[in-house]
Amino acid sequence: MMSARNFPKRMFLPSVLLAALIIIPFSAPLITAEDPIKIAVRYRLAAPDLQHWLGRDEFGRDRLARVLHGGQVSLTVAFVATTIACIIGTFFGLIGAYFRGPSEFITSRLSDIVLCFPPILLALLVVTLFGPGAGTLVAVLSVLYFPTFARITFSEALRVTSLDFVEASRALGTPSRRIVLGTILPNIAGPLSVQYSLTAAAAITIESGLSFLGLGVVPPAPSWGQMIRGARQFMNQDPLGIMIPCAALVLTIYAINFFCDRLRDTLDPKGASGSGMDEVSKPLALADAPAIKDPDVVAVINKLRLETARFGTSAAVIEDVSLTLRANQCTALVGESGSGKSLSSLALMGLLPGAIRQASGTLQLRRKTGEVVDLGFLDARTLEDIRGNDIAMIFQEPMTSLNPIHKISDQMIEAIQAHRPMSKSDARAHAVQLLKRVGMNDAEQRIDSYPDQMSGGMRQRVMIGMALSCEPRLLIADEPTTALDVTIQAEIIQLLQTLRQDQGTGLSLLFISHNLGVVADIADRVAVMYSGQIVEEGPADQILRDPHHPYTRALIESMPSSHEGLHSAGGDRLPAISGTPPLPSARPSGCTFRDRCPIAVHACAEIRPALYPSADGGRAVRCLRAPEAPAGLMNHQTEAA
Repeated sequence: MMSARNFPKRMFLPSVLLAALIIIPFSAPLITAEDPIKIAVRYRLAAPDLQHWLGRDEFGRDRLARVLHGGQVSLTVAFVATTIACIIGTFFGLIGAYFRGPSEFITSRLSDIVLCFPPILLALLVVTLFGPGAGTLVAVLSVLYFPTFARITFSEALRVTSLDFVEASRALGTPSRRIVLGTILPNIAGPLSVQYSLTAAAAITIESGLSFLGLGVVPPAPSWGQMIRGARQFMNQDPLGIMIPCAALVLTIYAINFFCDRLRDTLDPKGASGSGMDEVSKPLALADAPAIKDPDVVAVINKLRLETARFGTSAAVIEDVSLTLRANQCTALVGESGSGKSLSSLALMGLLPGAIRQASGTLQLRRKTGEVVDLGFLDARTLEDIRGNDIAMIFQEPMTSLNPIHKISDQMIEAIQAHRPMSKSDARAHAVQLLKRVGMNDAEQRIDSYPDQMSGGMRQRVMIGMALSCEPRLLIADEPTTALDVTIQAEIIQLLQTLRQDQGTGLSLLFISHNLGVVADIADRVAVMYSGQIVEEGPADQILRDPHHPYTRALIESMPSSHEGLHSAGGDRLPAISGTPPLPSARPSGCTFRDRCPIAVHACAEIRPALYPSADGGRAVRCLRAPEAPAGLMNHQTEAA
């Protein structure tokens, strides 16, 4: 059970506000002893006094009692109807999306039939036929709104059903009900919570509207719609009469929407609110980092530490990462998935997820103007100016990075005009030149294509062209060849190599990959990451030819290119690294790689190794048994062995 201490901070205010607006109407007997339906005509439209805090209405009834009891009716009708609609609609949507076939047909056709009728007209028709009353309103609103839940559930569940982890559950023989309720439903809870808030707010509005027309709650039972109807005739004499129920409606609808919007972020594992972090992710303190003096250095990451927290428990996902990026040089970040490569690059872009914050360290960048800035301490507006202009990024999958409903020309022109004051025609001409520069054939015609009309290689060239549109000093390529076939991979690598070697641009390339074969073709320096730390860094030829860290050695040995002729010699398998990387919250003491390391000794469990530099300063290794480790540590671990 979640304790008050671990309750998400962003949910506190909306929870208190919504709870107050729900509890207060149902606490009416504790607030006032007045009867909401007792008529006292002699006191009609009386002003507020100590006994009647909000005055009296056109029949002399206590207005505070009526707004409280009216809130009970409106909230009960809205939440009961919305809950029924949500349950029925979610059930139909999940069944239709997961089982498809006849289930999908029934779900979609039934939803279409109900959605053909305008909501208020359908409600008026049913209430007129069956008579007004709270029960009739609940029934009609449930039927009215379940198709919306069914459609949203169907579309979201259809997306989740096609994902790999659902297919994996199916392959393991997991029962369908467990997949639907335990895997798919939690992944679509965010959109459903938002729809719930919108539906509850709409139900309150429709109930009030029908009561205003005399077709909702049956008098003399109070409701906000009836109060508005009665006060309308006396607006000039008694404006307070119509303001009170209207204010109750507005506050209630706002509270519901506010709560469900924050709940959506909390339920979404990628959202910011579930993290327990502040909304603005700023480093806790400045690191003691020397200023960049070498004009050849474009960016410096110094002792970077990124933390995540969920329900109050912090864990470092990136720890003590330092890196120097130079002009006309390619630095490769390599390592297994989850080692922290992409997070390090997102920190440079100022695009960290809300659940992760920069706890310490510096991210220094030399802008094109020559000014050196710390990216961790800049405001959002300055970061927007830097992105695309001084730093640009090429993402792994161009199809998800390009907007499918806009032409390539529109997207490139938008990127160019965001940083360069030029006309649309000039921006288009510049975009065409960029496409030609990245090797796009028939650039003048291709620029007016949509992303789905291009091959994967073409889309990746478009992404590279957009990244280069404002001639950034630092270009980050996050596994840009993973989704491409081997031939196109080679072309993209050759293109990046050409761009990086162009001495006129001074471009620094940070290349993120797990493919050491590709890294060997393009990188000048290599930084190997494991469990959020750089474990080896240095010139590419040295590290790939003579790795000093056991993790680097294991990565290289697992590459097919380092085992030529292996399969023909008897069908032997490539060696794999045993075990799995530790979770950030469960890293072992000492060296984080020791549980998977074939040469670990007792000292590896006791000493957390630093990044030890070599004598010539060419490389650095985070290992007690590396040649770079101090002799004292070597002696200690030898004695322990």
